Amino acid sequence: MSTRRTAKVAEAIRQVVSTAILFELRDPRVKQVTVLRVETPVDLRTSKVFVSVLGDEKVQRLTMKGLDAARGFLQSKIAEILDLRFTPVLTFVLDQGVKKSIETSKMLRKLDVEDAARKAQAGELPADETDAESDAEELASHADSDPDES
Repeated sequence: MSTRRTAKVAEAIRQVVSTAILFELRDPRVKQVTVLRVETPVDLRTSKVFVSVLGDEKVQRLTMKGLDAARGFLQSKIAEILDLRFTPVLTFVLDQGVKKSIETSKMLRKLDVEDAARKAQAGELPADETDAESDAEELASHADSDPDES
Protein backbone atom coordinates (compact mmCIF):
# COMPACT_ATOMS: atom_id res chain seq x y z
CA MET A 1 0.00 0.00 0.00
CA SER A 2 1.12 3.49 -0.63
CA THR A 3 1.76 6.14 1.98
CA ARG A 4 -0.69 8.36 0.13
CA ARG A 5 -3.53 5.92 0.85
CA THR A 6 -2.41 5.62 4.46
CA ALA A 7 -2.45 9.41 4.81
CA LYS A 8 -5.95 9.58 3.30
CA VAL A 9 -7.22 6.90 5.66
CA ALA A 10 -5.63 8.66 8.63
CA GLU A 11 -7.33 11.93 7.65
CA ALA A 12 -10.68 10.15 7.22
CA ILE A 13 -10.29 8.57 10.66
CA ARG A 14 -9.48 11.99 12.12
CA GLN A 15 -12.65 13.46 10.61
CA VAL A 16 -14.87 10.60 11.78
CA VAL A 17 -13.45 10.62 15.32
CA SER A 18 -13.59 14.40 15.73
CA THR A 19 -17.17 14.57 14.41
CA ALA A 20 -18.27 11.71 16.66
CA ILE A 21 -16.64 13.33 19.72
CA LEU A 22 -18.19 16.67 18.95
CA PHE A 23 -21.73 15.65 18.06
CA GLU A 24 -22.45 12.10 19.23
CA LEU A 25 -20.40 11.35 22.33
CA ARG A 26 -22.44 11.90 25.49
CA ASP A 27 -19.74 11.27 28.10
CA PRO A 28 -19.60 14.33 30.41
CA ARG A 29 -15.89 13.76 30.99
CA VAL A 30 -15.10 14.40 27.34
CA LYS A 31 -15.24 18.13 26.68
CA GLN A 32 -13.03 20.75 25.08
CA VAL A 33 -11.22 18.14 22.99
CA THR A 34 -9.55 18.87 19.68
CA VAL A 35 -8.40 16.00 17.49
CA LEU A 36 -5.11 17.25 16.05
CA ARG A 37 -3.89 14.38 13.90
CA VAL A 38 -4.00 10.63 13.45
CA GLU A 39 -1.01 8.40 12.76
CA THR A 40 -1.81 5.09 11.10
CA PRO A 41 0.76 2.49 10.04
CA VAL A 42 0.64 0.92 6.59
CA ASP A 43 -1.27 -2.17 7.77
CA LEU A 44 -4.16 0.08 9.01
CA ARG A 45 -4.76 -2.11 12.08
CA THR A 46 -3.98 0.53 14.71
CA SER A 47 -4.23 4.30 14.89
CA LYS A 48 -2.78 6.82 17.31
CA VAL A 49 -5.19 9.71 17.76
CA PHE A 50 -3.43 12.84 19.03
CA VAL A 51 -5.77 15.10 20.98
CA SER A 52 -5.47 18.42 22.75
CA VAL A 53 -7.54 19.06 25.87
CA LEU A 54 -8.02 22.52 27.35
CA GLY A 55 -7.95 22.66 31.12
CA ASP A 56 -5.76 21.65 34.01
CA GLU A 57 -4.16 18.24 34.47
CA LYS A 58 -7.13 16.81 36.36
CA VAL A 59 -9.51 17.72 33.51
CA GLN A 60 -7.05 16.27 31.00
CA ARG A 61 -6.81 12.97 32.92
CA LEU A 62 -10.60 12.69 33.19
CA THR A 63 -11.00 13.46 29.49
CA MET A 64 -8.43 10.84 28.52
CA LYS A 65 -10.24 8.25 30.67
CA GLY A 66 -13.50 9.21 28.99
CA LEU A 67 -11.93 8.83 25.55
CA ASP A 68 -10.52 5.42 26.49
CA ALA A 69 -13.99 4.39 27.68
CA ALA A 70 -15.52 5.60 24.42
CA ARG A 71 -12.94 3.79 22.26
CA GLY A 72 -15.36 1.02 21.23
CA PHE A 73 -18.07 3.50 20.25
CA LEU A 74 -15.60 5.51 18.16
CA GLN A 75 -14.24 2.37 16.50
CA SER A 76 -17.79 1.32 15.61
CA LYS A 77 -18.33 4.75 14.02
CA ILE A 78 -15.19 4.27 11.94
CA ALA A 79 -16.38 0.80 10.86
CA GLU A 80 -19.79 2.21 9.98
CA ILE A 81 -18.55 5.14 7.89
CA LEU A 82 -15.27 3.92 6.37
CA ASP A 83 -15.06 0.86 4.16
CA LEU A 84 -11.92 -0.81 5.53
CA ARG A 85 -11.01 -4.49 5.79
CA PHE A 86 -10.02 -4.03 9.45
CA THR A 87 -11.25 -1.42 11.86
CA PRO A 88 -8.19 0.16 13.43
CA VAL A 89 -7.74 -0.11 17.19
CA LEU A 90 -7.57 3.44 18.53
CA THR A 91 -5.01 4.69 21.01
CA PHE A 92 -5.45 8.22 22.36
CA VAL A 93 -2.36 10.34 23.00
CA LEU A 94 -2.46 13.69 24.77
CA ASP A 95 -0.56 16.28 22.73
CA GLN A 96 0.79 19.13 24.87
CA GLY A 97 1.92 21.25 21.89
CA VAL A 98 -1.07 23.59 21.87
CA LYS A 99 -0.91 24.15 25.62
CA LYS A 100 2.82 24.89 25.46
CA SER A 101 2.35 27.35 22.58
CA ILE A 102 -0.36 29.22 24.54
CA GLU A 103 1.92 29.43 27.59
CA THR A 104 4.82 30.65 25.43
CA SER A 105 2.61 33.27 23.82
CA LYS A 106 1.50 34.53 27.26
CA MET A 107 5.14 34.77 28.37
CA LEU A 108 6.11 36.71 25.25
CA ARG A 109 3.20 39.13 25.69
CA LYS A 110 4.18 39.66 29.34
CA LEU A 111 7.79 40.36 28.34
CA ASP A 112 6.62 42.77 25.64
CA VAL A 113 4.48 44.70 28.14
CA GLU A 114 7.36 44.79 30.64
CA ASP A 115 9.74 46.01 27.92
CA ALA A 116 7.32 48.75 26.83
CA ALA A 117 6.88 49.86 30.46
CA ARG A 118 10.64 49.95 30.97
CA LYS A 119 11.14 52.04 27.82
CA ALA A 120 8.33 54.40 28.84
CA GLN A 121 10.00 54.94 32.22
CA ALA A 122 13.31 55.66 30.55
CA GLY A 123 11.64 58.14 28.17
CA GLU A 124 12.46 56.08 25.09
CA LEU A 125 9.90 55.46 22.38
CA PRO A 126 10.67 53.07 19.53
CA ALA A 127 10.62 54.54 16.03
CA ASP A 128 7.49 52.65 15.00
CA GLU A 129 5.53 53.97 18.02
CA THR A 130 6.65 57.55 17.23
CA ASP A 131 5.52 57.08 13.62
CA ALA A 132 2.20 55.65 14.79
CA GLU A 133 1.59 58.68 17.03
CA SER A 134 2.35 61.13 14.20
CA ASP A 135 0.08 59.16 11.83
CA ALA A 136 -2.73 59.28 14.39
CA GLU A 137 -2.28 63.07 14.79
CA GLU A 138 -2.33 63.52 11.01
CA LEU A 139 -5.53 61.48 10.66
CA ALA A 140 -7.14 63.46 13.47
CA SER A 141 -6.28 66.77 11.78
CA HIS A 142 -7.75 65.57 8.45
CA ALA A 143 -10.91 64.39 10.22
CA ASP A 144 -11.40 67.88 11.71
CA SER A 145 -11.12 69.63 8.33
CA ASP A 146 -14.13 70.04 6.03
CA PRO A 147 -13.97 67.61 3.06
CA ASP A 148 -15.66 70.16 0.73
CA GLU A 149 -12.79 72.64 1.19
CA SER A 150 -10.27 70.51 -0.74
